[in-house]
Amino acid sequence: MRLITLLMFAFVSLATWAQKDIVSALTEKKAGEGTVVIHQDLRLNALLQEGINTTLNSDGERVAKTAGFRVQVYAGNNSRQARSEANLMATRVRTSFPELQVYTHFVNPRWLCQVGDFRSIEEADVVMRKLKATGDFKEVSIVRAQINIPY
Repeated sequence: MRLITLLMFAFVSLATWAQKDIVSALTEKKAGEGTVVIHQDLRLNALLQEGINTTLNSDGERVAKTAGFRVQVYAGNNSRQARSEANLMATRVRTSFPELQVYTHFVNPRWLCQVGDFRSIEEADVVMRKLKATGDFKEVSIVRAQINIPY
């Protein structure tokens, strides 16, 4: 009887521990124990958080979607001319900064061209200043957006 009770207690304890994410369990402060500091890639944090959507991007890579920032280089109206101008801005960004992701899309009622997937506003600010310094982009601003984190 004691063995069955002990096994049931161990099973319940294990199930309860498994419900926490591993980072929370490791960094939890407990009296009389040391402190654990974890340095890891932000993409791993995004995957461990609840509520992160994962999808495939246009290149077929798996990405996690989360809240972040992008640099907006163009916002036009819903005309054909605005669409071509948004695509022109995207081409300019790709030639000047090939390492950045460029997103051209229609959000009713206008065409947008946005650059990058930044977790912090500071990262976005660095890129925004570089884009402004070229002189090719007049309407440069930082916007909140749903960003893609490849993994």
